[in-house]
Amino acid sequence: MVEPLRWGILSTANIGRAAVIPAIQASRGGEVVAVASRDEERAREFAKGLSIPKHHGSYEALLDSDAIDAVYIGLPNSLHHEWTIKSAAAGKHILCEKPLALDAAECEEMDAAAREANVTLMEAFMYRFHPRTERVVELVQNGTVGPLRAINASFSFRLTQPDNIRLDPELGGGALMDVGCYCVNVARTLAGSEPVEVQAFASWAESDVDAQMAGTLRFDNGLFAQIDCALTLERRERYVAAGTDAYLDVERAFLPGKDETTIDEHRGRETTAHEVEGADEYQLMVEHFADCVREGQAVRYPATEAAANMRTIEALYRSARNESVPVKI
Repeated sequence: MVEPLRWGILSTANIGRAAVIPAIQASRGGEVVAVASRDEERAREFAKGLSIPKHHGSYEALLDSDAIDAVYIGLPNSLHHEWTIKSAAAGKHILCEKPLALDAAECEEMDAAAREANVTLMEAFMYRFHPRTERVVELVQNGTVGPLRAINASFSFRLTQPDNIRLDPELGGGALMDVGCYCVNVARTLAGSEPVEVQAFASWAESDVDAQMAGTLRFDNGLFAQIDCALTLERRERYVAAGTDAYLDVERAFLPGKDETTIDEHRGRETTAHEVEGADEYQLMVEHFADCVREGQAVRYPATEAAANMRTIEALYRSARNESVPVKI
């Protein structure tokens, strides 16, 4: 028997409702026992709709509960730091939405708080747990494409609600923070190293968050990664990893769904489709997290990795805000 991990949910955000909570409920030994919102009626209705036994009208009340081992934080980006530190102080293990924090310094403070409290902290970048992502990394690392020289990563969708939190600078909004962080992350993951310089161009929404951004990441081995993200364009999720001998093309890159999917390898005029079995990447993520909690093991992607991602994001913003001058990291 797998020892149950009892979860509390901080926030009634749709990502929890649609993806993370169902994944926990379907996972080995995962049990969602409570949800919290600052609006008790909202928490009650949310809990009822997802068959969650308890609801709380404050985040503090949930953290005070001895019936909870771990929390999932699906709050706006600007609240991740505060509630991760409070969750750690309450002795709860923490799975926090991406990006983990507003900057690398916050990530490091969250990491320190979790270490001091002896609790597990992980950023909820679910796409990294999909077997297709793992297969792409394997193909790149085993030399299938030859020396890797170029990465192109895109993630966009069209936001139609003017009051959406993604457009609020006080809440950590913006295209790069919402979807572009995936592009930065996959570029760094495939590169297996950190960029040394970036350059970015952006267009800004009326609220002064980036509505669209394009950027280049330069690595010190001759590899370049180009990213583009937007809250104003038709939905796209794609990345390409190009080497001297071949390139890999990955559609529906970050949310492939549970059906069988492919990696298209292009070599000259020939295309090979590497088939990968479908999976619930959210469930794989929460099961990895839960296994690490139960076994006292380090997570595959610690908060230090999230901090490294944020250092690149911070540099991209500095470039975009300063007439697109290149910025060293």
